[in-house]
Amino acid sequence: MFPNRLAVLGSTGSIGQQTLDVARRHPDKIKVIALAAGENVNLLQKQAAEFKPRLVSCAGRSLVCGDSVCLPPEQMARHPDLDIVVIAVPGGVGLAPALAAARAGKIIALANKECLVAAGEILLDEAEKFGAHIRPVDSEHSAIWQCLAGETTRPEKLILTASGGPFRNYPLEKIESVTPEQALAHPSWKMGKKVTVDSATLMNKGLEVIEAHRLYGIPYERIEVVIHPQSIIHSMVEFADGAVKAQLSPPDMRLPIQYALSYPDRWGNPDLPRADWPKIGRLDFSAPDLDRFPCLKLAIEAGKKGNTFPAVLAAADEEAVNLFLDRKITFGDIALLVERTLEAHIPVGSLSLESIAAAEQWARQKVLELARSL
Repeated sequence: MFPNRLAVLGSTGSIGQQTLDVARRHPDKIKVIALAAGENVNLLQKQAAEFKPRLVSCAGRSLVCGDSVCLPPEQMARHPDLDIVVIAVPGGVGLAPALAAARAGKIIALANKECLVAAGEILLDEAEKFGAHIRPVDSEHSAIWQCLAGETTRPEKLILTASGGPFRNYPLEKIESVTPEQALAHPSWKMGKKVTVDSATLMNKGLEVIEAHRLYGIPYERIEVVIHPQSIIHSMVEFADGAVKAQLSPPDMRLPIQYALSYPDRWGNPDLPRADWPKIGRLDFSAPDLDRFPCLKLAIEAGKKGNTFPAVLAAADEEAVNLFLDRKITFGDIALLVERTLEAHIPVGSLSLESIAAAEQWARQKVLELARSL
C-alpha cells in the first residue's frame, strides 16, 4: 500500500542523499515524513524545504524548518506515522534509533554497519520480538538477500566481493605513507569519508563479514572474501549442489536503497545505470592479500571471538580513522592501533547494551592513549 511513509536518519550524508534521490523519482510511492542530520544544517534546511517533512532533527539543535516539528532521532524512529526507517547515520550513534525502530515494529532499512557489528545479537533479537523487519542496504548484503529470494535451503557459502579500494596494486612499502586525499579517492563507489577509508583498508569488508554472519547465520568459515575490482558482482551465494547465484549491476548505491524500500517489488528507475556487457568485457577475481590489508584479518578474528570484541573493533577503527583524517596518524597506524586495542581488551561476562557502550568508550580512549605514544 503506497505511499510508504519514510524517515531518513542521516539525510545529509551520502546514503541519505541517495535515498532522497530515490524518493524524488518515486513521489507516488514514497512520502518523506522525517529527516535527521548531524551538523549540516544548511543542507538539512534545503531538504526540509523540498520534502516538507513533519519531523526534523539536527544534532539536538532546535531548527525552524517550515511547519516541521523538531524531535530527537530516537523518538523519530518509533513515531507511529512512519512505515520505514532508513538508518544511514554512521558509527555507534545509529544504534539507539535502530533499537527504537525495532521495538516499534518498523521496517528498518539498515545502512549502518556498527549496529550489527557491535550489537547485532541484541538488535536482531529485539526485531524478532517486536515483529520488526531489517532490510540490508549495504550492496553486499542486499545482493545476498536478493540471491536468497525464493530459496528454501540454507546456503553452503557466502562470497562477499571487494573492489580492493585505491591501493590493491599500490607498492606495499608505500601504503603506510598514503595521504587522506589518496585514501578518499575510491575507484568505484561514492561514499562518506569514514566508509571510504574503511574500503581502502578493507576494514569495511571485515565488518561486512561480521554483518553477514549476524544476518544470515552462516559460520565464519563459510564466508569468503574475494577482490573484484570491477565492482559489478556485489556478492554471491553458493548452494549445496555447487550452484552459485550472483547479483550484478553497475556500482550505484541507489539500487540497493531502492530495493530496501520497494521489496518485494522492483520499481523502474531510469536514473539507475545499466550494464554495458561488451564494454565491461571481463570480470576479475583474486584472493585478498592480508599483508596489504591487515584490518580484514583483525575484523574476522574479532568476529569469531564475539562478546565485546566486535564493538571494540568498530569503535577503535572509527577513532583511528578520525585521527588519520585529521593527519594525526599515518594510514598504516590505523591497523596498528586497532590491533593493539584488541590485544589489550578484556571481554565482559555477559553481553548487554551497557557492556557494549562501556567497551566502545574504553576502545576510543585506548586508541587515543596509544596514538600519543606513536
